[in-house]
Amino acid sequence: MPFQRIEAEKLSQSVVKQIEQLVLRGILRPGDRLPSERELSERLGVSRPSLREAVAELQSRGLLATRAGAGIYVADVLGSAFSPALIELLSAHDDAIFDYIDFRKDLEGIAAERAAIHGSDTDLKVIDTIFRKMEVAHRKRNPSDEAELDAEFHLAIIEASHNVILLHMMRASFDLLRQGVFYNRQQMFKNRTTRDMLLDQHRAINEGIQAREPTQAKAAVTAHLDYVTEELSSLKASEKNEKVARLRYAQERER
Repeated sequence: MPFQRIEAEKLSQSVVKQIEQLVLRGILRPGDRLPSERELSERLGVSRPSLREAVAELQSRGLLATRAGAGIYVADVLGSAFSPALIELLSAHDDAIFDYIDFRKDLEGIAAERAAIHGSDTDLKVIDTIFRKMEVAHRKRNPSDEAELDAEFHLAIIEASHNVILLHMMRASFDLLRQGVFYNRQQMFKNRTTRDMLLDQHRAINEGIQAREPTQAKAAVTAHLDYVTEELSSLKASEKNEKVARLRYAQERER
């Protein structure tokens, strides 16, 4: 008969599984610092030796990392999704920018649909709260804050889709976006007209999700990223024209 003796699970393994789930679900993020050993053992209701055993296993598997004198952190498990050679290659070719936006359009459209259907009331509150922060940053005219909140808004939608594969794929690509591998997000928020348009587009995405209208939410994501494509194309064309103009200017000065 296909039955096996049931054995009690070690406490350390219960700790391992709980931390794994927190990382998998995106609740614990790369760079997050774990509480002190004393505090964490109290929260989990386990002895320090059991906690140390669990932490040691997670460190050996690359999910946790120790920083000298600073404690234990969630390892940068996202950065490993792209090799340094691939990152360098992506940043060197303009075509990658538009491929990246197409990639986002496809997956974020799906995420917005899923968020409108599967997102909990709390998920939707998180998305709406971030959008309200975007409105405040817009009034303050701070391109850096607007760019950061832009990324947080899109990631909150992906989190609300409750698909862990989608979550980690998109987090890894947004990490490259934050590093400026694809394009400088702050550039998008420097022009007043562009800033106003972007805010309106994010408002439309938020409204579709809050209304739990998946088709509306997906269409708003598509319209937003189509606009981003157009603006980046214009920026690239302007940069190219400026380079030519500078060459003409240099030649004219030498005549």
